[in-house]
Amino acid sequence: MVGRARRMERLRNKAKREVKPAKTTAVDKLASQLKETPAIGILNMHKLPAYALQKIKRELDGKANIYFAKKSILTFAMANAGKDELLQYFGQQPALLLTDMNPFKLYKFLQTNKSPASAKPGDVAPKDIEVKAGPTDLMPGPAISTLTKVGIPAKVEGGKIAVMKDKVVCKAGQTLSADLVAALQLLKVQPMEIGLDLVAIAEGKLVYKRDVLAVDETKMLADLMLATNHAINLSVNAGWPTKQTAEIMIRKAFANAKAVGIEGKVLDKGIIDHLLAKAKLQADALNAQVKL
Repeated sequence: MVGRARRMERLRNKAKREVKPAKTTAVDKLASQLKETPAIGILNMHKLPAYALQKIKRELDGKANIYFAKKSILTFAMANAGKDELLQYFGQQPALLLTDMNPFKLYKFLQTNKSPASAKPGDVAPKDIEVKAGPTDLMPGPAISTLTKVGIPAKVEGGKIAVMKDKVVCKAGQTLSADLVAALQLLKVQPMEIGLDLVAIAEGKLVYKRDVLAVDETKMLADLMLATNHAINLSVNAGWPTKQTAEIMIRKAFANAKAVGIEGKVLDKGIIDHLLAKAKLQADALNAQVKL
């Protein structure tokens, strides 16, 4: 806490010394917005095309606001708002996303609205890049060498180049080479995703990083269902009634008592019908054997 307070004080002092009067208003205004905003996202805008940004801003209309400014202004405003712990998530070209949306819903929205794009040499694969088997529109010639050079199994079939089997040509996190980019462009494969890169988001005192926000909802629901079933089984088998298991335990106790009564031939109105039915079946079986 002492170290944080000192860092904040240094930033404020630096701001007073270095921020020009013309920028002071912008810093103060942003700091005020940061204090009032329920959730603050840190964006990495590096290599985001302008046309993609305009599309994203339209999609976010009414849900969130993107705030652009020089990195120094963002830094001073964050410090003045008491949000300096978020500065560690600033990248080469940061921006802020101000919203009242739930962080997990926001992250899912951003991921859902990403658009496919062609790769460039030096790009990092966001996920495994796989080339599917099948025919292409490529004519025989230099193209087949371009494909085979990067390990894509191809040959001529029916006067056109065909990919012979599925092939993962680049693993997630690996850098795409110029040769691989050329091959993917020939096959019209768009392995990249264009969208907002949300590095982290703060909601109150909690900070969620990207790896925490990326929730697999299908797996999460399956895990919850499995955990619920295990909890119910434990409660029932341990004889520990709860609001959720009391009815199950009563049905189980009734079924057990009924089975004991039938086995012990106890004449009770709850099981007399079962005893009579069982006796009739035994009588019919005996009659069939002796042929009376």
